[in-house]
Amino acid sequence: MAEKAKAPNGKLGVMIVGLGAVSTTFITGVMMTRKGLAKPVGSMTQYDKIRVGRGADKKYLKYKDIVPLADLNDIEFAAWDVYPANAYESALNAEVLKEKDIEPVKEELIKIKPLKAAFDHNYAKRLTGDNVKDAKTRWDMVEQIREDIRKFKEESGVERVVVLWAASTEVYVPVNEKVHYKLEDLEKAMKENDVENIAPSMCYAYAALKEGAPFIMGAPNTTVDIPAMWELAEQTKMPIAGKDFKTGQTLVKSGFAPIIGTRCLGLNGWFSTNILGNRDGLVLDEPANFRTKEVSKLSTLESILVPEEQPDLYGHGNDEDTQYYHKVRINYYPPRNDNKEGWDNIDIFGWMGYPMQIKINFLCRDSILAAPLCLDLVLLSDLAARAGRYGTQRFLSFFLKSPQHDYTEDEVPVNHLFQQYVMLKNAIREMGGYEADEEID
Repeated sequence: MAEKAKAPNGKLGVMIVGLGAVSTTFITGVMMTRKGLAKPVGSMTQYDKIRVGRGADKKYLKYKDIVPLADLNDIEFAAWDVYPANAYESALNAEVLKEKDIEPVKEELIKIKPLKAAFDHNYAKRLTGDNVKDAKTRWDMVEQIREDIRKFKEESGVERVVVLWAASTEVYVPVNEKVHYKLEDLEKAMKENDVENIAPSMCYAYAALKEGAPFIMGAPNTTVDIPAMWELAEQTKMPIAGKDFKTGQTLVKSGFAPIIGTRCLGLNGWFSTNILGNRDGLVLDEPANFRTKEVSKLSTLESILVPEEQPDLYGHGNDEDTQYYHKVRINYYPPRNDNKEGWDNIDIFGWMGYPMQIKINFLCRDSILAAPLCLDLVLLSDLAARAGRYGTQRFLSFFLKSPQHDYTEDEVPVNHLFQQYVMLKNAIREMGGYEADEEID
C-alpha cells in the first residue's frame, strides 16, 4: 500500500517564475475565491469528486475529503519576473480579467513585487525587462535563487514552498548526454557557466529541489525532463512535474483522439493551428522558442493513435507512408491578446476507406484555462511531497501537454486523457489511504 499523505502543517508558499497573464490570473482568482467573490471553475481539486471504496462502502468525495490538501486561505504568493510591475499592475496590463474582478484584492496584489529574475536574453529574445539578477555564472544564478527561497520562507513564515514555472517558453535545449544525464555533470556545467546546455529554468529547478521545494514546469522547456534532475529529485526526495500546461488545443486533442481510436476509425492527417496575442505568443513567434513548443504539442497524438498497433487505421498519410500526417502551427496575432483560437482540421476515413472530415474551432482564453491547472498542480505537488512521493509525478500527466517519462528506458508517456484521469484518481485514492482500484485499459 502506498504512503498516506501527512496533514499540512502551517502555510504553503507558492513561488512563481513569471508574473504575467497566467500567474496574475491564477493569483487573483485564488484571492477572489478566498473572499467568496469568485468561483474556482475548472479546478479539479476544488470541484471533482472521486469514488472511493466499492459495493456498500462506495462513496463519491471531493479531493479534500479524501486527502489533506492545503487550504486556499493558507497560501502565500511570491514571484520572479524580468519586468518590475507588481501583481496588481501586471494583472491590469495582462487584460485578461476585468477591473471589477481585480479591484477587490488590489491591496494584496500590490504587495506582490517581483523578485529579480534569473534571466538570459538569448533564451527569450523578445523579452527586454531589466528586473534581472546580475549573475556571473549559472551556478551564481542557482545560489541567488536559493537565497530568494530561503528569504521568502523566513519573511512570510510559510512552512513549505512549491515553485511553479509560469514564464515564457525558452529556446529549445536538446538533451545532451554529456551534461544532462548525470547530476555531477550538470553541476559542473553550471559552475563552468555552460550557457548552451544550461537554461535559466534549470537553475530555478535545481535551486527549488535543493531547498526542499517541489518544482512544476508549466512550459515545454526540457528543464526537469532530464536524468540529472531526476537524480536530484531522488536525492532531495522531492516531486517534480512537467511539462507544459495542457490548456486549449492539446486538451481537445487528448480527449478527442480517443474517440477516433475507440471507434476504430482511420486517420489520414491532423492539422492544428493557433492564433495567440499575449506575451507567450510574442515569445513563440521566435522560431527557436516555437521549436520547444512544437515538440511538446506533436507528442500528444502519437501515443494515442499508434501506427504499429493499427497499421490499417494509422499507418499511412505522410510521405514515408508510415503514419498519418500531423502538423502544428502557432501564429502570433496581437489583436487577440490572451484570447487564443485553435483550429483543428482532422481528415479521417471510415468503412471501405471513404474519407470524412472533422473541424474543431476552440475560441478559448489561455489564462482562464491555465489558472485552475496552476492551482491543481501546486496543491497536488505539495500533497505528493507530504505523501513521500518523489521524482516524476506521472499521475499529474492529466494537467500536462507533454508528460515527463523515462525516455532512457523507452517508456511511452500516457497522453490519453481518460487513462490519465484514472492515474490521477488512483494516486488520490492511495494518498488518502484507500485502494488504487481502477485499471488503465
